[in-house]
Amino acid sequence: MLSEQSAVTVRATLPAVGAALGTITERFYAGLFAAHPELLNDLFNRGNQAAGTQRQALAGSIAAFATHLLDHPEQRPDAMLRRIAHKHASLGITPEQYGIVHKHLFAAIADVLGDAVTPEVAAAWDEVYWLMANALIAVEKRLREERGGHAWRAWEVVERVAETDDVATFRLRPADGGPVRDFLAGQYVSVRVALPDGARQIRQYSLSGAPAPDLRQISVKRVRGDGTPDGEVSNRLHARVQAGDVLELSEPYGDLVLDAGPDTPLLLASAGIGVTPMTAMLAHLAGSGHRAPVTVVHGDRSPATHALRGDHEAYAAKLPDAAVHFWYEQDAPAGTRSGLVDLSDVPVAPGTRAYLCGPLPFMRAVRAQLIGKGVAPAGIHYEVFGPDLWLAGQTAWTSRE
Repeated sequence: MLSEQSAVTVRATLPAVGAALGTITERFYAGLFAAHPELLNDLFNRGNQAAGTQRQALAGSIAAFATHLLDHPEQRPDAMLRRIAHKHASLGITPEQYGIVHKHLFAAIADVLGDAVTPEVAAAWDEVYWLMANALIAVEKRLREERGGHAWRAWEVVERVAETDDVATFRLRPADGGPVRDFLAGQYVSVRVALPDGARQIRQYSLSGAPAPDLRQISVKRVRGDGTPDGEVSNRLHARVQAGDVLELSEPYGDLVLDAGPDTPLLLASAGIGVTPMTAMLAHLAGSGHRAPVTVVHGDRSPATHALRGDHEAYAAKLPDAAVHFWYEQDAPAGTRSGLVDLSDVPVAPGTRAYLCGPLPFMRAVRAQLIGKGVAPAGIHYEVFGPDLWLAGQTAWTSRE
């Protein structure tokens, strides 16, 4: 994929570029938003920008992609690209915007690295960028075509349900009365919300169910800042949106979907609001006659903060072979466990496929425990809410096997 000459240059410069990526991405976003303030207001998550998590995710993905090109030149990192492409497609990112990103990213690279960016170095990293960008553009085009093109659609809130003090479920029906496209359990929609300052911020929420053929359901946790700004969109939805209001939604996207036959053992592990895609998966399994063992794992602060707990238990009870394990840090009732999720005494059937959603430390801990129990790494799948910092946490600055 990467030309031989560029591979030599990228391998030699990856440590220096990787070490500077934090500064590069910071200057990149500053230049991008100075030239295109509308992108910050109407496309990028302003909360993630303020917290710096989007910069970390971008740096991690660039380093991981470049490292993969060097270590596995015959392969493309399709899993990483698919995850990014689904998020981009749900946001409505266009091919033209990749050119804008290229302009400001390479200006930041030249600004930070100075004379080290020779024409040869610039050409090599330009090749890396367009290999990644063109692959994403192709996948995103296919995803949009499968869903009839990207378009924001108005959906009316027909019911609002308080799940916990900080989680509300919104059930929605198309305002135009038209048909509703099917979704795969585990997928999400983008929701675009107008804010008081005129910005139209976008957030992605997992579909936690489909209570009727013409309805979709999202369950939104109110994000409290705890020293940082509160979540703009989640707090707006909680404070302002009631039955009869209208929201703009994208079509469903997301690659954390069940990919297993009825005889494949499954483990669905979640923590906190990560329960939302798992509830949809359980509903699907209960309705499709899944026969193999299903292990349900969830961790939360307390039963009072466990959103959708009734659905969690009810759908699992409909399966012929399901085991439910809940952990609570506080007020754990009889039949549940105290503390953090610990799989040491949880049976895991051979050949299990696992699906994880929750905070990164939780998912990393569960993944390590599952591998220790013999679950194949390739059989463990995850979803990150917000910027994907899984890659950013890896030491991907040098080529490695």
